[in-house]
Amino acid sequence: MQIIVDGLFENPQGYRLDEMTTIGGTIVELDVDTMKPAINRLKRAQGQLNAVIRMLEEGSDCRTVVTQLSAASKAIDRAGFSIIATGLEQCLKNEDSTADKAEMEKLFLSLA
Repeated sequence: MQIIVDGLFENPQGYRLDEMTTIGGTIVELDVDTMKPAINRLKRAQGQLNAVIRMLEEGSDCRTVVTQLSAASKAIDRAGFSIIATGLEQCLKNEDSTADKAEMEKLFLSLA
């Protein structure tokens, strides 16, 4: 069940989604088990970001900080593409889906 609050969609878990998160006017709900690899990547990125913050607070070498920040950025990007790819796959499998190519492309390119 989705609820619209102040023009935003809110799912049962309380997360608010803007309209870019919808495809064909339908919110694509992702299966938690399917999202495990993306969740793990994001947790890894979270650890890397914590390390970057700690290194900055300790005055670490610029090269080390930038390398760690780059790794976190790549992990976030890959998780995002994985999430979108899985969502699009689920949407395309759904026979009732009203998704169109332009909306799917817009969602995918939102990470670019």
